[in-house]
Amino acid sequence: MNVADAMTPRSEVITVEVPGTRDDVLEYLQDLGFSSVPVIRTTDDGEQFRGLVTRESLIEQPDEDQLALLVREVPTIGPSGTLTELAELVLESGERRVPVVEDGALVGIVTVTDIVRAIAEGEQDGSAEVGGLATREVNTVYQGTPLPVAERGLSYADVPYAVVLDDEGRQTGMLTEVDIIEVARVVQGESNPGDAVANQDDEWMWEGIKAVGSRSMPTLNVEIPSAPVSEFMTEDLVTVPKRRSAREAAQSMLSKDVEQIPLLSGDDLVGIVRDVDLLKALV
Repeated sequence: MNVADAMTPRSEVITVEVPGTRDDVLEYLQDLGFSSVPVIRTTDDGEQFRGLVTRESLIEQPDEDQLALLVREVPTIGPSGTLTELAELVLESGERRVPVVEDGALVGIVTVTDIVRAIAEGEQDGSAEVGGLATREVNTVYQGTPLPVAERGLSYADVPYAVVLDDEGRQTGMLTEVDIIEVARVVQGESNPGDAVANQDDEWMWEGIKAVGSRSMPTLNVEIPSAPVSEFMTEDLVTVPKRRSAREAAQSMLSKDVEQIPLLSGDDLVGIVRDVDLLKALV
């Protein structure tokens, strides 16, 4: 299966053009919920791909208005590339969205989810057992931990999730950044809001951070409920045994709309299967 078969084609990809300004991308990043927008330039030779503007770049450069200075160069792949080559690129670069470029022009966008879907639908080999693909280091949190403390734990661990453990150390739920963000609110009028949030458009900045899933949430500006994690976690915990196939794990991720699944050996938590871990089955 080639990249062209899995990607979102150019006709369905919204872009912005340089020269332009910050406002040109705000509508797409904020109102439409996109995480990034491809940037193109029209030349005498046609449309040329220039890079991506992401929510991170707007949050990190709140005073920059010129679109050209907000563009981030990212790795690209051609439409004739294989999903195996794409998986290698994603695993090496850490990029979850890869522009598909041919002769300098943007022809589509392909994502980690597109690869996972190809595995789930049998378009790519998904026979590998997840026990050999999983990440063994697992981030956990006690169910009685106050939510602000749990948020700091996710930030320091630099991961977007924690498996929630009960009084006996058994997995009882999953807490993600999304769970925290959904109940957090911006505190207006702080005298020292910190550098992580712009001094303008606070609501937009928080919406941007929400959608990015930032692991450096601006806690000086944000109020997080102090109730225990158990009140905010997802209790319907999806798990997977070590001998389950990558295809079965991919199908579970898509049906449950999750990016990570705890790995069990019997009743014991022994790892975590992330969506990017499934890409290892292709390389």
